[in-house]
This record gives sequence, structure tokens and C-alpha cells, in this order.
Amino acid sequence: MKIKFSRHAKRRAKLYNISEAMVSDILKSMNFSPGKHEIIKNIKGLKYPLKIVTTVEDDIITVVTNYPLRKGRIK
Repeated sequence: MKIKFSRHAKRRAKLYNISEAMVSDILKSMNFSPGKHEIIKNIKGLKYPLKIVTTVEDDIITVVTNYPLRKGRIK
């Protein structure tokens, strides 16, 4: 599957010092069905869990946004 980053996702990653490689590694280790997905993962080295919102169409995963969650916002 091909992974694309939206302009918004690139800007959020830069703002919060999240590498695209880190997000890509998380996404490559998962199976996706078509549609919208929200992923929350604890990442070593980050203070808060990382939230990644993606959409999947055909064989392309588009990262809509990615940012660290603040305390108390985990469902």
C-alpha cells in the first residue's frame, strides 16, 4: 500500500516533531479496510499517545492528521 501525507498532516508532524517514518512504520504494521480510521498508539519517546487519522481508498492510505493526545482524552 502507498502512504500519502496531506499538507495538514505534514504541518502537524513538523509542529509536534513527529517523523513521517514513525507514522509510516505504524501504518505498515496494520491491515486496513476502505474508509476512515483513527489510530491511537503509545510511542516510546513521546510524552502523550499519538493519534493518526487516515482514509483508505483503493491501495492508497492518506494521513489526514497526526498529533499527540493530551492527558484525559483517551477513550
